[in-house]
Amino acid sequence: MQDYIYKFLDYISLEKKYSDHTKTNYELDLSKYELYLKEKKLDYLKMEYKDISDYIIFLKKSNYKPKTINRALSTLRSFYKFLVNEQIIKNNPFDLVKGMKEEKRLPNYFKYKDFKVMIDSLKEEKPLNNRNKLILELLFATGVRVSELVNIKIEDIEFNKRKIKICGKGNKERFVFYGSYCNDILNKYLNEDRRLLLKNKETDYLLVNHLGTKLTDRGVRSIINKIIKKAEIHFKVSPHTFRHSFATMMLNEGCNIKSVAELLGHSNLNTTSIYTHLTNEEVRKAYLKSHPRGQK
Repeated sequence: MQDYIYKFLDYISLEKKYSDHTKTNYELDLSKYELYLKEKKLDYLKMEYKDISDYIIFLKKSNYKPKTINRALSTLRSFYKFLVNEQIIKNNPFDLVKGMKEEKRLPNYFKYKDFKVMIDSLKEEKPLNNRNKLILELLFATGVRVSELVNIKIEDIEFNKRKIKICGKGNKERFVFYGSYCNDILNKYLNEDRRLLLKNKETDYLLVNHLGTKLTDRGVRSIINKIIKKAEIHFKVSPHTFRHSFATMMLNEGCNIKSVAELLGHSNLNTTSIYTHLTNEEVRKAYLKSHPRGQK
């Protein structure tokens, strides 16, 4: 089984272009599954519905949350689909399995004033500070995933139209846009700071680290964690929080849900609809605060 796990991980990384973070999660899910099969002396090529149900029960008893179990099932469904495509098995046994019902939790997001605090914490003029400002501006202006951000190449940017070609999940291409604030810091970074960071090295990628090589997903997460600490923001902010905030603000300002879905790279409007719950909650709070009979 292990050989096919490695082949599958190479496939999602090299062909599907999944992020390092997603690949790590897949690897953890598959390792956990492989260990279970060894303990139960089960053949991964002969799994039946009853065997999979037992595995779900095992995960429940191990105190895994429904969201984690569903992620594991999604990983295994993809793995077995790969085995079908490789003609190792005829049918995917995980196609018969439904996910667990999850408690609906609204994604966290920040407000514009919080973003300004983050930017203001990087006032000192230094190449790394200016690059970090650009990271914040791009995430906030475009709503891209962190894996998409680090894979932006200079040739992907249409400077005169202020738009960027993004290669998203499943190699699906889309365009995102940026405004004047982002444009100013982008031009400064390209004309001054990037050259200093490259240290005579060459790369097609827009964002580089202090060694002059391509910035990674993990690098961006680390940068944001440091900025949040420096800015003394007392709630969790990740690269994905910028994506949530982008979508929420766009809808709050009247952008239609189809446009937001297109900008985010969502193929299904249901995925985008969770942000309408966020905006509805904002409306509810505003009503309760403003209406004379809204609260006691």
